[in-house]
Amino acid sequence: MMLLEGRNRDGEAIALECGGDRVTYLQLQSDVEALAVAFQAADPTPNSRVGICAFNTREHLTALLATYAAGKTWVPLSPRLGKRELDAMIAATGPTIIVADEDCRDRFTANGAWLVTGWTESKSAVGDTVQGLIEKHIGARARPDLREPEDVQVIKWSGGSTGIPKGVLQSIRCINAQAKTIRHHFEFTSRDVNLVVAPLTHGSSCFILPILGAGGRLVLLKHPTVPLMLDAFERGVTTAYLPPTMIYNLLAGPGVGDRSFSALRHLIYSAAPMPPERIAEARRVFGPVLETAYGQVEAPQVVTVMRAEEFADERNLASVGRATISTQVAIMDPEGRHLPPGEIGEIAVRGDLVMNGYLGQPELTSRTLVDGWLRTGDLGTLDDRGYLFLKGRTRELINTGGFKVYPAEVESTLARHPAVAECCVFGEADAKWGEAVHVAVQLRAGITATEAELIAFVKRELDSVKAPKAVHFVEALPRNAAGKVARGAVREMVHAARR
Repeated sequence: MMLLEGRNRDGEAIALECGGDRVTYLQLQSDVEALAVAFQAADPTPNSRVGICAFNTREHLTALLATYAAGKTWVPLSPRLGKRELDAMIAATGPTIIVADEDCRDRFTANGAWLVTGWTESKSAVGDTVQGLIEKHIGARARPDLREPEDVQVIKWSGGSTGIPKGVLQSIRCINAQAKTIRHHFEFTSRDVNLVVAPLTHGSSCFILPILGAGGRLVLLKHPTVPLMLDAFERGVTTAYLPPTMIYNLLAGPGVGDRSFSALRHLIYSAAPMPPERIAEARRVFGPVLETAYGQVEAPQVVTVMRAEEFADERNLASVGRATISTQVAIMDPEGRHLPPGEIGEIAVRGDLVMNGYLGQPELTSRTLVDGWLRTGDLGTLDDRGYLFLKGRTRELINTGGFKVYPAEVESTLARHPAVAECCVFGEADAKWGEAVHVAVQLRAGITATEAELIAFVKRELDSVKAPKAVHFVEALPRNAAGKVARGAVREMVHAARR
């Protein structure tokens, strides 16, 4: 485990800061080992499942690492999801142990699992707690993890911007490849201080092992706010992984332009593309530190990577980088033929980063993993330098009057309008066109625009065929638990507003 590598570098170094606690590598390793012993005592079966429903707390991180150390499978349960969805995830995966923060325990039904309280304010919490189990088993050693590389390490959930979430089986091989690839491409060292504000149940967990393996420090914020995040950047944070929406919130923070972020080296985003204008704004405010990675739950986080220096080339502003050491990337037509540079098709990926398949869905797995390639469902194109450019999802492609319209292309065009904060393009059934291009738009604070103005802007900048037939102004765009705009929910919100 990479925690051991970090401990062996300098056991007295601070591994974790959270809520005023400063935890050394030696202490974190001891806590993780003790909790792993407790998990193995409760359920000695290798690869049994541990669900964790918690915010970004010390107890959450300790339980996650202890799950790995105990030779068990981690099931992330985001507390931002509704009870019905969490209960369905628990029923599908059958965890025998669930760790939940005190303020998360009412969000799900344990379904017979041993319930352990993580973070708690109570001095006399009812039942077992993470801290109590650590104290009970401190100094004990967990049985060695003897699982094989193809055994499942994590079951995460994939639903994209539409659709019902699917359980994705990520193997030990996949998680190791992810951690080694992130550490290699971003060149983390023991001097890195990583601010963990995006949910640990989602993309930010991918950076835990690389930082610990390098001997760096994790700073967890349970309930992050823009001022807290900006203060952390000024106090020496070097690294942060954020979805674009969080970066937009930081850019709009009061006095952000007057602050100094001299320690910041990596401001990494993914989950959704960022328009070139926003990239330029972030580089202007935070310095030349913006970086990105493309992946999906089925090939997590680092299919491609774009480092900060590559963004200095304007040709790369709309790209998500080039293939990493763990992946091969191709563009394919519907029959699986490889397309040449410049042509749009489905992005396909192979390598150690790719999932084992979908939980309980062999037919879907066989349609998605074809001849060793993961068919991602994302549309894109590669240029002759190997840089990948995203164009949207295959099922989001809009066929209007016989012309193909890629939502991402229209969204990136509208993002250049000074009044548009964010937007989401989708297709609507239309008697004349078959499908018509519609867009939901969230305006910037204090700036107005009309429907006619935005439609004319797209016609001028892009193409009349690709211009929206209707613009729906909204206060805010609905998002999923990872902070990504949920296209299906946007469409439903627009439909509901018409009723």
